Amino acid sequence: MNEIIGKIIISIGIIADFIGCIGLIRFPDVYTRLQASTKCVTLGTCGIFFGVFVHSGFTSLGIKALLIVIFVFLTSPVSSHALARAAYRSGVKMCDKSVCDEYKSQVDRG
Repeated sequence: MNEIIGKIIISIGIIADFIGCIGLIRFPDVYTRLQASTKCVTLGTCGIFFGVFVHSGFTSLGIKALLIVIFVFLTSPVSSHALARAAYRSGVKMCDKSVCDEYKSQVDRG
């Protein structure tokens, strides 16, 4: 039973990673690409490794997979934010179709 549930969770993770890859190709600028890749790849990678944990149980492989899930879940959003902030501060322009730039008002005040 754990094998079937693990394979289902791994499949969901692979689908989420695939959707993230499509977002990297389709979205117009670095900021929307970062958002697509971070959200989908975090869910996808965590899904894959959590599926490995469910499939293998509390073995050394399962514990390592669970630690990877925690590490990716904590570091991926932080690194994405750092990349977006660095891109903004270095002058990377937003897409022409972008509606608002809320970060600009915060930078102007501080």
